[in-house]
Amino acid sequence: MSKVYISPSYQPALGLYETQTAIGILKREFETRLAASLNLKRVSAPLFVDPLTGLNDNLNGTERAVRFDIKETGTDAEVVHSLAKWKRMALHSYGFESGEGLYTDMNAIRRDEEMDNTHSIYVDQWDWEKVISPAERNRCYLMDTVKKIVDSAVNTHNVLKKQFPQLETELSKDVSFVTSQELEDMYPELSPKERENEFLRDHRTAFIMNIGDLLRSGERHDGRAPDYDDWSLNGDILFWNETLQCAFEISSMGIRVDSKAMDYQLSKSLCDDRRTLKFHSMVIDEVLPLTMGGGIGQSRLSMLLLEKLHIGEVQSSIWDEYTLDICSKSGIPLL
Repeated sequence: MSKVYISPSYQPALGLYETQTAIGILKREFETRLAASLNLKRVSAPLFVDPLTGLNDNLNGTERAVRFDIKETGTDAEVVHSLAKWKRMALHSYGFESGEGLYTDMNAIRRDEEMDNTHSIYVDQWDWEKVISPAERNRCYLMDTVKKIVDSAVNTHNVLKKQFPQLETELSKDVSFVTSQELEDMYPELSPKERENEFLRDHRTAFIMNIGDLLRSGERHDGRAPDYDDWSLNGDILFWNETLQCAFEISSMGIRVDSKAMDYQLSKSLCDDRRTLKFHSMVIDEVLPLTMGGGIGQSRLSMLLLEKLHIGEVQSSIWDEYTLDICSKSGIPLL
């Protein structure tokens, strides 16, 4: 059963018509600002890929991709979970130079996703990827890029607030950087999500770094696939969400694996069978460029900036009967 949080005092700041107008403004404004700040060019992207290429995102390794057969080819295809690996191949194929990047609208189906206020089986995000030089493959460059993305989000929010004065949330551009190990050291008795809530309650905007490898406790802060982010150079961008009263992730991103990091992380995750796949061998053989990239949730950002309580208020999806019933009784209109 899904988990839905209902605030007794919640009233949507925008009606259905205004919400659709605001989403259009939000997407145009944010795309323009993101592309300009990171030097990105818009490209078209696939909805599905050949599973034998290794290009699909395996997420935590347990989620089932939506697979279907193609009549004309006699082969199977998988709906993407994300475009984390495809983007790096595209930068190589299209001939992007260092300092240049791409972004695209990514749509996916995650059939095993738990449903709650912020999760749906339908995923829509801006997927972006950028070629970097060896000298830029460091934490300082990662942090500088995070600040640019946060600036783009907050500046977009300011535009929306001028158009819709009833929006009252305040967002901070001041990013607090913290590693997942530092969070565990601060709050050893709490779960990873509880640690995020405690930290964001005070710091409002944060980038939680180094996600994927084991912490000193022997646990992970969160799962990450071993074959795209470098676990020592990645993280999540979070804001404090006033409507939901919790830490709220809008982006997972990072500097991507080089040959050394790919070798370590495949071995650590017991995924050595992937080494022979086309994408993985091209990274190990240093054929693909060094890159960084991430995904920025379109519905997530819309929820945050438009002060929505449930992701179904900003995207159309399928919900279980419990969610439909409790949202209807609470006056929360799902699209």
